[in-house]
Amino acid sequence: MSGEIGLWFSVLSLTIWVILLVFWGQFWRCDQRLTRQETDLQMFPAICAVVPARNEADLLPISLRSLLTQDYPGSFTVVLVDDNSTDGTADVASRVAQALDKTQQLHVLSGQPLPPDWTGKLWALHQGIEYTQSLTSPPDYLLLTDADIEHHVHNLRFLVAKAQQENLELVSLMVLLRCKSFWEKLFIPAFVFFFQKLYPFPWVNDPTKPTAAAAGGCLLITREALTRIGGIQVVRNALIDDCALAQAVKQRSMGVGGVGGENILLSSSFSSSASPSHKIWLGLDDLTHSLRPYLSLSTVWGMVARTAFTQLHYSLGLLVVTVIGMILVYIVPPISAIFGLLTENWLIACVGLLGWLLMACAYLPTIRFYKCSPWLTLCLPGIALVYTLMTIDSAVRHWQKRGGTWKGRVYSKTEDGSRMTNDERRPINN
Repeated sequence: MSGEIGLWFSVLSLTIWVILLVFWGQFWRCDQRLTRQETDLQMFPAICAVVPARNEADLLPISLRSLLTQDYPGSFTVVLVDDNSTDGTADVASRVAQALDKTQQLHVLSGQPLPPDWTGKLWALHQGIEYTQSLTSPPDYLLLTDADIEHHVHNLRFLVAKAQQENLELVSLMVLLRCKSFWEKLFIPAFVFFFQKLYPFPWVNDPTKPTAAAAGGCLLITREALTRIGGIQVVRNALIDDCALAQAVKQRSMGVGGVGGENILLSSSFSSSASPSHKIWLGLDDLTHSLRPYLSLSTVWGMVARTAFTQLHYSLGLLVVTVIGMILVYIVPPISAIFGLLTENWLIACVGLLGWLLMACAYLPTIRFYKCSPWLTLCLPGIALVYTLMTIDSAVRHWQKRGGTWKGRVYSKTEDGSRMTNDERRPINN
């Protein structure tokens, strides 16, 4: 009987992998890339970057410099919002601009205290966006980007060309995450793989499908679209704010509704004759990358645990389903293979090995994208097990009201459905 049950589970797992590879949006191919298309546009719209920065003094000399030295022919300014930093972030930003002789291009704002109904990052973005409206010549585009992103010198040109040439309202890049340490090589590519499986990029980029997402360092959206959805405040309490914003744009355009970004480019219609496309695009990029290091298991664990249970809408039922699903999809194939070999049940062994092989083949393009050893593809079951434990820990943190921790703030959901931050002690209502 145990052999029959084992065979049933191994066949079910194999079937799931066949479905994922063939029918789940070709998510595993990593072929949605920002191409280096022609960037000599007829007109270069004015752009203003808005950078929320909370205790980023160590990274600004690299990240802010990459913004101020963009090879962009049009008007380009940067608004950095110092989100109550304690490490001299604002002073460092000013010194970077002075060293580059770009003081006229940089505007540094002191962020106001976090009010109810907002997460810290989005409140900082909101203040920066509001400030751009007071400029003598409001920008045609807004580039919202995190302070830990190092932009390729042509990144802004590529983003604008992508949006203008394909008539896109929102363009988002999952920038290259740091992948140098042992723990980064072990877990970062898997993070990207799981994200692509959760939100298949080809489906995100298909205007006929409801799937919407944004991630990583880059997101492009028209100001018209931002106005249409009600402004950045519509996602003001979203911890996964990039996906929330992308969903709001795409689903509103489809007449459905919607909601998450580390780097967002917001644009108005630069040509008065152009009609809004209501299309979004999400892809990978290997030139613009994140500077955020993950040097230990605990730092990777914290990154995942911060939002994993949020992704499950704080649902115990979804948590149980997710844990069962992760075990069935990732853990059953190697266990079946090993069990079959030990018991000389060659059918179970072959089915388990085939499922394990399909899993490795699906993971290989992501591993290659991050230039890691192909042997890591065989480690995906163990990596998935650790990610499952991270997700469970995310739920435990939520139940203990330790919620999503970021930059000294803890966002916990209370019994009445609101969130509480530990530094301001203000509820953030849903």
